Amino acid sequence: MKIATLLSGGVDSSVVVHLLKEAGYDQTLFYIKIGMDDDELLHCTSEEDIEMASLIARKYGCKLEVVDLHKDYWDNVVAYTIDKVKQGLTPNPDVMCNKLIKFGVFEQRVGKDFDKTATGHYASTTEIDGKVYLSTAKDPLKDQTDFLAQIDALQISKLMFPVGNFMKGEVRKIAEKAGLPSAKRQDSQGICFLGKVNYNDFIKRYLGEKTGPIVEFETGKILGKHNGYWFHTVGQRKGLGLSGGPWYVIKKDVAANIVYVSKGFEVETQYGNEFSMRDFHFITENPWGDSLNEIDVNFKIRHTPEFTPGKLLRVGNDFRIVSSQKLQGIAPGQFGVIYDQNSRICIGSGEII
Repeated sequence: MKIATLLSGGVDSSVVVHLLKEAGYDQTLFYIKIGMDDDELLHCTSEEDIEMASLIARKYGCKLEVVDLHKDYWDNVVAYTIDKVKQGLTPNPDVMCNKLIKFGVFEQRVGKDFDKTATGHYASTTEIDGKVYLSTAKDPLKDQTDFLAQIDALQISKLMFPVGNFMKGEVRKIAEKAGLPSAKRQDSQGICFLGKVNYNDFIKRYLGEKTGPIVEFETGKILGKHNGYWFHTVGQRKGLGLSGGPWYVIKKDVAANIVYVSKGFEVETQYGNEFSMRDFHFITENPWGDSLNEIDVNFKIRHTPEFTPGKLLRVGNDFRIVSSQKLQGIAPGQFGVIYDQNSRICIGSGEII
């Protein structure tokens, strides 16, 4: 079996190479380049990552290829991100990067020539009645199925997640024992490749700044100023520059460039217990078929280890979640990710509206 292994230069994907080599698989390593070398803000110093990937390739006698997909990334993921932010929504570029770039364009151009594509994502797959389903990782703190919830059945059937059955600490120990140069490297944070880029600087580059008022939702009192509604997201607490808090962003008026806030975690206006999703996407299939009516599920509305129980309903072309618990910071534009009642199978996702 020929495997294309996606290598980032981090410890997780390095351990993937080690595990597959130990298991006797034939693999070719690929580093996907999506930063821009000629842009001081956005080039992201991929040299260090590529150097680390090269060390791993040499250690295991594997061929390493650098695949430049930066134009595809900017034409698709960045365009999507800026468009959603401009609408006052909270996008999730990581989700779209996985769907469109890592397992989209890469698959169409390179991955198609291989039997499987292996990655360092913390996730797993489960086969039921001959169909492959995306399922959660052993480590709940590192589980990344919410970032993979827009991929499709064909994509998931070709993917391998070798570290998904390990705790993060176990992965680090494997790396140290194997003498991997990435063993002590810190995990990257941020938007797909934007780990080294400040998000607000990124948004400012495309949308600039525009001063507007920060208004207390209950009283209409102006509490301060912001530099553009696009720098703020529903549920946000930090970065508002207001005293006497905690203050939370609960609403944005895009047309008037107003950010509304409410004080204190206990304030009723911050909470909701239901939300709708458009363009709902089932990864492998709709397990309930036409009988989908108040199905008990678990779900996430942000990247956390915790799952929330609720009911999934179909409302016309959209889907709706009614949560069993009050939810703080339901951010339109983010994805509602749906799981089975055992929080094991990731069924699909839709954009919160």
